[in-house]
Amino acid sequence: MPVPPPDTHPRPDWLRVRFLGGERYQDLKRLMRTLDLHTVCESARCPNMGECWEHGDDQPDGGAHIFARTIEEIRRRVPGCKIEVLIPDFRGDWNALHIVLEASPDVLNHNTETVPRLYRQVRKGAVYERSVELLRRSKAAHPEVPTKTGMMLGLGEEKEEVLSTMQELAAQGTDILTLGQYLQPTREHLPIVRYVHPDEFAEYKILGEAMGFKHVESGPLVRSSYHAFDQAESARR
Repeated sequence: MPVPPPDTHPRPDWLRVRFLGGERYQDLKRLMRTLDLHTVCESARCPNMGECWEHGDDQPDGGAHIFARTIEEIRRRVPGCKIEVLIPDFRGDWNALHIVLEASPDVLNHNTETVPRLYRQVRKGAVYERSVELLRRSKAAHPEVPTKTGMMLGLGEEKEEVLSTMQELAAQGTDILTLGQYLQPTREHLPIVRYVHPDEFAEYKILGEAMGFKHVESGPLVRSSYHAFDQAESARR
């Protein structure tokens, strides 16, 4: 069938809308492009997209109920499945953290990402002290739930800073630590300052275990979920 020509009728006034995209809209759009995400809003060229996106996309509890319901639903459908959740800091909403912990994940993960000095550069909008507090509160409230955190190295941190941060994380009772090499995903992301030698990663593993971590996964290619099953087993021994 031949493709019909596009509608050449002038659009009536009631179908003309003022685009309401402001700062929040632009932030959300940048986030979508950074993560290479696609939405029906954009593909369908929805006339309400500017208005909706300007409201932002966070739930009042930072998505805590979604985490909790997901844990519960997986347990219902796949009994025996081990569940690790990687959560944000909920911007210091400790009630939201409690909601997730009450669902009893097998591992609660919140990544620290880098040393305190580099937080403003690497984790804009995040607060190092808040991440540390989250790990402390998690262990204090539910000591039976293993806690986990991770950092990416090669962003300009000094070795002494890494060790100092590891020590503080261990002091919160954190069970699992992952350390890996930062790799620049795109040109828009922060550049790599240095490549950390495998021997240095091996040293961090030895020192981390001496600090009290039950499991340290440390190596250039290590990522947060690498060998996750083994980590969970180690943390529960």
